[in-house]
Amino acid sequence: MQTKMKTLAVAASVATALGAYGTGAAAEEKEKCYGVALAGENDCAAGPGTTCAGTSKVDYQGNAWTLVDEGTCTEIDLPEMADGTERQGSLEPLERDLPS
Repeated sequence: MQTKMKTLAVAASVATALGAYGTGAAAEEKEKCYGVALAGENDCAAGPGTTCAGTSKVDYQGNAWTLVDEGTCTEIDLPEMADGTERQGSLEPLERDLPS
């Protein structure tokens, strides 16, 4: 009987640990980050002439957003623009890298 109780206790502990791990990952907050998606890989809002997800026309399109982990938007490593200006993600739409 004691072996059965120990087995149940261990199983309950494992289930609790796995449940907590899954909940933590699922509960991670996301935020809209503009100007970081590659062409056709945005989550939504790619400006005039586009409908939604996957409709951005150029890489790093300033008015197209994608969901990123909260607090990471402005820290995403992006290539410089053609003129050498640094690119950075934004929590608001940008006027840079818009399709012609």
